[in-house]
Amino acid sequence: MDNAVYVALGRQAGLRDEMRLVANNVANMSTAGYRREATLFSEVIARLPVEGGSVSMSRARVRVTDFAPGIAEATGGALDLAIDGSGFFRVETPAGERLTRAGAFLQRADGSVATAEGHVLLDAGGAPVVLPPGASEIAVGADGSVSVDGRPAARLGLVAPADGAALIRETGQLFEATGPVEPVETHLRQGFLEGSNVSPVTELARMIAVQRAYEAGQRALEQEDQRVRTAVRTLAGTA
Repeated sequence: MDNAVYVALGRQAGLRDEMRLVANNVANMSTAGYRREATLFSEVIARLPVEGGSVSMSRARVRVTDFAPGIAEATGGALDLAIDGSGFFRVETPAGERLTRAGAFLQRADGSVATAEGHVLLDAGGAPVVLPPGASEIAVGADGSVSVDGRPAARLGLVAPADGAALIRETGQLFEATGPVEPVETHLRQGFLEGSNVSPVTELARMIAVQRAYEAGQRALEQEDQRVRTAVRTLAGTA
């Protein structure tokens, strides 16, 4: 295959992957605690079998998560919690402990506090948060202290990875810390939920830019195909 085609196809593949991320960001604009993703392109230089020859190609190798905070909106829910500042909630999933910024929790029949997906919220010591069933009033302080009907019941703690880059994204709201985590200063807002940090205007502009770049790459491939066909016909006619 011609080098020009390799270069164009590599770029098209990267643009396709970026469009998928943009579309996923748009689909999660209303998802509490969602963090937008972007693609980081890198240059790949391949040697050619000629002296001093090389070809430069782009490749979408890294997916980058934007951890900028979203806007907190009032809900009035007793177990709706928004983090004001840095840090993550700790939740227990079937795959192990995970971190999340999504603070929409509910109390299950056994008293445990969990997400809608069933991931149990953990306290500052890493134990499941369990509240007395049938409570009439649940209060969560800014410091993470939880009281039920005026009596202390639990204490939440926020954590962050010791190495800021040691986070692996799983679903749109869950992250796995590949290294140790450490406590961060807790500042919670009860009755609020942190929205996604996706900007509709930014994502729409990016979607248009990616679409136009993809169309330009497609035209380049068609022109290259036409050039090759013309060359073959010319050489065949002179043979």
